[in-house]
Amino acid sequence: MTVPQVALGSLFSLDHLARLSDDTGLLEHAKGSVPRREHGYCLDDVARGLLVLSRVPDPSARSVSLGECYLAFTAHAQDPSGACRNRLGYDRRWEDQPSTGDWWGRAVWGLGAVVAGSGPQWQREEALDRFSLSARCRSPWPRASAFAVLGAAEVLSAVPDHDGARRLLADALISLPRPRPDPAWPWPEDRLSYANASMAEALIAAGSALGDDLAVTEGVRLLRWLVDLQTHDDHLSLVPVGGWGPGDARPGFDQQPIEAAALADACSRAFMVTGEDRWSKAIGDCVRWFLGDNDAHTAMHDPSTGGGYDGLEPSGANRNQGAESTLAWLLCAQHAQRVVPGL
Repeated sequence: MTVPQVALGSLFSLDHLARLSDDTGLLEHAKGSVPRREHGYCLDDVARGLLVLSRVPDPSARSVSLGECYLAFTAHAQDPSGACRNRLGYDRRWEDQPSTGDWWGRAVWGLGAVVAGSGPQWQREEALDRFSLSARCRSPWPRASAFAVLGAAEVLSAVPDHDGARRLLADALISLPRPRPDPAWPWPEDRLSYANASMAEALIAAGSALGDDLAVTEGVRLLRWLVDLQTHDDHLSLVPVGGWGPGDARPGFDQQPIEAAALADACSRAFMVTGEDRWSKAIGDCVRWFLGDNDAHTAMHDPSTGGGYDGLEPSGANRNQGAESTLAWLLCAQHAQRVVPGL
């Protein structure tokens, strides 16, 4: 399927993000485009929201207000150790205990992005304080650690002498999984699961920040393999919810928009580090996946609302427009606007 060139600026809109937000945070789910309050909020999505808002070049009053709300939610999710809760009910009661799961890592990432981002000075300063608290923690889960690495790399880009960020990166380079020697399956796990590109990106980010050329080389190698594996008939064919292993049938469904966003983010970092054009093309493919250049030939973005659809099935899109999928669309569009000429 050939997708025509579009002006991404005309499609990038915070309207649906604002629709899903209230004075507490960012509601997780929607029925169609209508928020489902009964499902409450999660730090995972709020932290992704901080990423999007930190990358808005000229923040409007609305984006600043949303950033304030999401920053307050993240601060409320932290406990004194720096660990974080994830799920808050619509009744404003926490439904879990603090830990260092993925949501902690995403919170560290989102806070780091605010520190290095385009928001008001007071938000950047508050985010640095909150980052410093959570950066004391370590997670036993590789993806949570990878997300935290990306936040620490953001902080070092703005505050080069931040000791907590530097120590987090150094510890991660010891613990993050490295490629296997098998060229047919270099991935450090037996199966691909979720947020795979973030694992490769973490190696690139940590290696680049600390001058570890081997880590950068290994991260780029894994990312190149991931992009090639997920490219079919010149379009993206993403790892589905059930994951992929050697010999699994393709394409797989239900494909999730957040996988396109993770890939775009990693390719953007690889482009910054290597300058290779292949990475800008891959980012363009991530955006085109949302515009219909995918295995079901179905648009995954609703231009009338600004939202993203929740999943790609063989018959088309899951038409619900939750926070995760909407943020995935916005993140991909932001990367493409920066580094993909002519899209």
